Amino acid sequence: MNIDIRQVKLEIYTPEEFVKPIRDALALIGACRVGNYSHVISCQSTTGSWMPLENSNPYNGTKGEICTGSESKMEVRCPVEKIEEAMQVIRKIHPYEEPLINIIPLLNP
Repeated sequence: MNIDIRQVKLEIYTPEEFVKPIRDALALIGACRVGNYSHVISCQSTTGSWMPLENSNPYNGTKGEICTGSESKMEVRCPVEKIEEAMQVIRKIHPYEEPLINIIPLLNP
């Protein structure tokens, strides 16, 4: 079987208020498309946990303390050739010093 990966799924964990700006910016570069539809995302509410270390600059939380907070997990399709641009777009908008972004290859044609 010859597998040609053309799209990936981006999983992006972000505060809820950043979902729409990230979605809209990704749609402008050609991500968030499924067939004849644009701005296609799926979001789930989740709880995140983190501990800012000494050299961090946390968006939320206190250095040296384990913190928890509400987040949204965004799932977005993205063409393989747009991954680098998508990462730049996300990092430009996302408030976290190090956003959690998973890139998962999609085998669907």
